[in-house]
Amino acid sequence: MRIRELALKTPKFIISNVLGTVVDTAVLWLFSEYVFMSYAGKYVLSPVISFECAVFTNFVCSWFFVWKDRVDMGSGKAFMRKYLFYNISASAVFLVKMGFLLLFEALFGWPAVYCNLAALCISGVLNFSLGEWVIFRKRAARGQ
Repeated sequence: MRIRELALKTPKFIISNVLGTVVDTAVLWLFSEYVFMSYAGKYVLSPVISFECAVFTNFVCSWFFVWKDRVDMGSGKAFMRKYLFYNISASAVFLVKMGFLLLFEALFGWPAVYCNLAALCISGVLNFSLGEWVIFRKRAARGQ
């Protein structure tokens, strides 16, 4: 049963994160091409800004689509509390992603957008794991 549940959630996670990746990539491209001209602006500030936009997009998709059976839909307080923890976990994974982004830039000299896409592939597995087993973990039924 658990494997079946994971098999059903994984494609939903991938689909919702494609949307987050589109948001991340578009915002990164806009900021790294048109807003910032320095190395720090292109390879540090632009990814931070695009990351926050993508985190919110991914959280909304997770809340309403991927793990909707594990959340209290009517509670704004629960939404904000869960978003805080989601953002903290995503921020930790972001540091991993940034490490890979900067590593790929140093090794291959790729543009920031290509480095980001490669790093997102690696960090996606970690994000799914945190969502499934930490942020949106299944609670034991009450009274058992």
